[in-house]
Amino acid sequence: MKVLSGRFPLTKGVAVSGEISYNGQPQQQVRDRLPQFVAYVTQRDKHLAVLTVRETLEFAHQFCGGEMARRGDELLTNGTPEENAQALAAARELFDNYPDIVIQQLGLQDCQDTIVGDALMRGISGGEKKRVTTGEMEFGMKYVTLMDEISTGLDSAATFDIISTQRSMVDKFNKTVVIALLQPAPEVVALFDDIVILNAGEVMYHGPMEEVVPYFAGLGFECPTGRDVADFLMDLGTKQQYQYQVELPQLNYVYPREPSEFARVFRESHIYQANMRKLEEPLQPSLLEHVDQHMDPMPQFHQSFWQNTITLLRRQMLITVRNKPYIFGRGLMITVMGLLYATSFYQFDPTEIQVVIGIIFAASLFLSLGQASQLPTFMAARDIFYKQRGANFFRTSSYILANSVSQLPLCVAETLIFGTLVYWMCGFVSQTSEFFLFLLVLFLTNVSLGSFYFSLTAASKDINIATPISMAATLIFIIFAGFVITESQIPNYFIWLYWMTPVSWTLRALAVIEYRSATMDVCEYEGIDYCDEFGGFRMGEYYLQLFDFKTERIWIIYCVIYMVAFYIACMALGYFSLEYLRYEAPENIAISDVDTEEVGSKDSITEGRFESAYALATTPKALTKPGENTIIDVNSVPRTFTPVTLAFRDLHYSVPKPSNPKESIELLKGVSGYALPGRMTALMGASGAGKTTLMDVIANRKTGGSISGQILLNGYEANDLAIRRCTGYCEQMDMHSESATIREALTFSAFLRQDSEVPDSAKYDSVKECLTLLDMWDIADQIIRGSSTEQMKRLTIGVELAAQPSVLFLDEPTSGLDARSAKLIMDGVRKVANSGRTIVCTIHQPSMEVFFLFDSLLLLKRGGQTVYFGDLGPNCQQLVDYFEELPGLAPLPPRYNPATWMLECIGAGVLNDVPTDLDFVSTFNASAYQSQLDDMLNREGVGIPSSVAPEMLFSKKRAASSFTQFCFLTKRFLDMYWRSPTYNLTRVGMAVFLALLFGLTFHEADYKSYQGLNSGMGMIFMATLFNGMISFQCVLSVSSADRPAFYRERATQTYNAFWYFIGSSIVEIPYVFGSAFVFTAIFFPLVQFTGFVTFLLYWVNTSFLVLMLTYMGQMFVYALPSEEVAAIIGVLVNSIFFLFMGFSPPANLIPSGYHWLYKITPQRFSLAILSALVFADCPDQPVYDEVTKTWSSVHSQLGCQPLENAPVTTGAVTVKQFTEDVFGMKHDEIWTNFFVVLGCIVLFRILALLALRFINSQKR
Repeated sequence: MKVLSGRFPLTKGVAVSGEISYNGQPQQQVRDRLPQFVAYVTQRDKHLAVLTVRETLEFAHQFCGGEMARRGDELLTNGTPEENAQALAAARELFDNYPDIVIQQLGLQDCQDTIVGDALMRGISGGEKKRVTTGEMEFGMKYVTLMDEISTGLDSAATFDIISTQRSMVDKFNKTVVIALLQPAPEVVALFDDIVILNAGEVMYHGPMEEVVPYFAGLGFECPTGRDVADFLMDLGTKQQYQYQVELPQLNYVYPREPSEFARVFRESHIYQANMRKLEEPLQPSLLEHVDQHMDPMPQFHQSFWQNTITLLRRQMLITVRNKPYIFGRGLMITVMGLLYATSFYQFDPTEIQVVIGIIFAASLFLSLGQASQLPTFMAARDIFYKQRGANFFRTSSYILANSVSQLPLCVAETLIFGTLVYWMCGFVSQTSEFFLFLLVLFLTNVSLGSFYFSLTAASKDINIATPISMAATLIFIIFAGFVITESQIPNYFIWLYWMTPVSWTLRALAVIEYRSATMDVCEYEGIDYCDEFGGFRMGEYYLQLFDFKTERIWIIYCVIYMVAFYIACMALGYFSLEYLRYEAPENIAISDVDTEEVGSKDSITEGRFESAYALATTPKALTKPGENTIIDVNSVPRTFTPVTLAFRDLHYSVPKPSNPKESIELLKGVSGYALPGRMTALMGASGAGKTTLMDVIANRKTGGSISGQILLNGYEANDLAIRRCTGYCEQMDMHSESATIREALTFSAFLRQDSEVPDSAKYDSVKECLTLLDMWDIADQIIRGSSTEQMKRLTIGVELAAQPSVLFLDEPTSGLDARSAKLIMDGVRKVANSGRTIVCTIHQPSMEVFFLFDSLLLLKRGGQTVYFGDLGPNCQQLVDYFEELPGLAPLPPRYNPATWMLECIGAGVLNDVPTDLDFVSTFNASAYQSQLDDMLNREGVGIPSSVAPEMLFSKKRAASSFTQFCFLTKRFLDMYWRSPTYNLTRVGMAVFLALLFGLTFHEADYKSYQGLNSGMGMIFMATLFNGMISFQCVLSVSSADRPAFYRERATQTYNAFWYFIGSSIVEIPYVFGSAFVFTAIFFPLVQFTGFVTFLLYWVNTSFLVLMLTYMGQMFVYALPSEEVAAIIGVLVNSIFFLFMGFSPPANLIPSGYHWLYKITPQRFSLAILSALVFADCPDQPVYDEVTKTWSSVHSQLGCQPLENAPVTTGAVTVKQFTEDVFGMKHDEIWTNFFVVLGCIVLFRILALLALRFINSQKR
């Protein structure tokens, strides 16, 4: 599909050969304009979450629907002038209202004003989102439509309605439509003219639909009566084809086996030869005219540059305004931090140059680096850009410009709020011109660095690359800004970084604005004649030169010029990255045939590992073939579960109405039913009927809403513990700890969810049983990460099956799979039912073969009401008889899927057409099936207690012992970290980078001078800050990624949250101490620190700092609803902590009202330890003679050295005195601070444990 539509990413190492033409025009010749007449509907549903369905489609219409308005007079010329005018008016009316037509065609009327939503923002359903994806590409004069797997998540009736619409458009508008489908029903397949069968990249058939079955019958494969044609065709080229093989009269006939053999036979067929003749025929004159009339005049974009830009700007502003949590959070952060900075540095003394430059530095960084928080937002929007730019919705330049302009209002607001608070409350010069210059420089810095982070996301492969690079860039911005280390202290080989860093230009300009103002540009200030005492320097010049700043006001203009140039350069980089460097990996969801070959085949193991569509990692066990003694007879496995009859009576479920929380919406209305051991019960209905809701209610997985009614197990009222212990729930989303192997995941479930009294050998046998039932022996030792969709589905079932549950719930187990994979999965489920378990399964669009596997059906209509409950009968005959007896319903057509037919009968699908006015609910309530249901619910062991069927009672909340939980969880965490090297390699890599950067920058620093000591303190402050922040940021994604699996396992009482907490605590320790050692081993000698004991103490305390911030990050993830929220709150909390660490402002200048914040800042204790170790170590203080102005008894330690070149206001002090008096970092308090750090670590772990135990952010 991507190759045909010109969207296939031709990256390095990817080659495409052959010819593709459109009306004789080679693809290369029309590639730029191709998306304007070839639409491509993607597999993935990627949309802007905050836009409504209507807005999404209307913007697509504005981008692509202008052809009729632009060329209507040229296109409609075949009639009289009056007829042409009427036709043009009608056509324009049609195209002006085309979004309404598309909404109606796709059945989106009820949700047109609902936001699309995403994983974190509740919006439309998955099926509706799939329809929006289809509708988005319906606009414009598209003559070819390529649709890739558009039926995923849709029920069969909806799929039929949508493809019927495409069939109608083909007939009426002479369009070309190609659709790839996973599990098409026979009635859907019948809509097509031609069919292409692809298998392993080989064309097994390409020809008329009506000839496909006879063609393969001629090869010796006949489709049985009642078998779906699509299922039959999907089985060819696999081991399943043997069931269709028939004898042929030819002697020594060799049946094709592999897809390549089918392809070879097809190339020898008359159908292939006919295709070749058609390709060689000259083009019809009408097609050549079409090239001249429609293709050649087609522009690359329908809108002009400025129309494009304005439309995008409107959309971008709408997105920004709708993102209220971000705006509110950012506004709150700006205001809070502005007040904190302003009051912390309230009315500073201009002679305290370190304080003044400190607040300028903090103001520049806080505003500008706050833009880094938009990295995930920019990255998420990039995928949508790739899709829409690939469809020629807009120009890349328009997108860049609109995105940038949309950020300006926020930047202006932030600069005004933050800049005004800081400027006037801190006591900068009271001059209007200087104030507006201050705001201008801050605003330009904010915008420029925002463009830098935007271009960084455009150029980075993914967020895991962009985040470390942004942190490294941030570090460079901070170190080489001219505050932490002044210009004269920077080594020559790094001086270029000083001149390239935008923040250094900002810092220099803001300092010049302040100190070269009329108030400061004087000789005499507060009784000191600076011109006389300091060689002609005015007061402002004197203090500027202390930090090596240029003193001329022209540098303000230079700053403005540089910021504008930097902004333009970043925008240019963003443009070229988005236009020419697109990270669109080819999507390959093919399932390797080796996954379904016979267990024990040596070839299946080796080929499956190396020839899969994915580069699947395996463990050493996978290198050996499983021995024959590992294959067991399922029937020989002793039963370790108790058969359970599940029943539910008169279930009601309601939730608060979104528009008026005081009112409620009832989603389930008196639903009753039962499921028996050894039988499979299907839950079916139209989209929105409440199938998953009903299953969640029965399985006790709902976290909100009101539930009434009875849920019974063997006739006894079910309690929460009984449901969680004796049932398994296979969710639609496959959530696993992805670094484990498939065997390990099954073993983990078996040992933690089967009772501790069950022997270990029996648990291992149950793992082998799962591998056998679900055909997973050949992938047993494959790491889960990267497994195919079908393998993940099997694993999800296997994990629940390994727990030996009595009842197994499955939610959409075949969603996203092709027909063959769906049948493979459901065959495994059937085996599970045959072992005596109770199966309850929701399913959308089953094939006939899959549907026939079920024993009974509960059918719901929209609104959560029962329209049928009962047995299906052989070939679903009992269900068919029930509906055919109802008045007004047409009988089931021959070879028609009963599942599709019954949904059409009750008005499922896009159009909601009910073929009769019959009230299906009342009819069922008055039927014999309702009476049978009532009788069963009054039977012993089903609806009332029985002496035969035991009550499900559990003495323990969890099956496994505490020791078993501890061992398995700790091992899983250790395996997860070992098999996820990106996380720890990033930490080690950043440790090396930090150590080398600091080491090479401060290699020749003179810590005895005022500038050198301040730089040294800044160095340790930055090292402390970034070592902690890197660990904090990195652990957010790792802990967040494992949280869905934790919630799933927690819901089944797999383990105590305490042991999960212990495992996550232990696993960090060796990696933290290791990365800290790498940092210290490089950093410590390079920056000229000495002493082996000091080195060890420095390493240990750095390790505890990193561990503390890592544990704090875990706590935030466990306590807050999402990784994004944890990151935002983390930025706010850490920004406050960094302000009160005692460096800027120095501890002695922190206002008394904020001393409590200084006292509780965890990082300041680590900073105090590390600084005191190297700068405050002086057992005997030297003596200063005021008369001779000399020092005596000066020892060799760095802390004993006199401070050189200090400002006149500082006086004569040693390095130790300055460190302790100004920064409050005392050598005598090292051990006290050490135990405080330990206490903070313990506190964060306790809070993390409480969050794990009592906070559940999963909303259902």
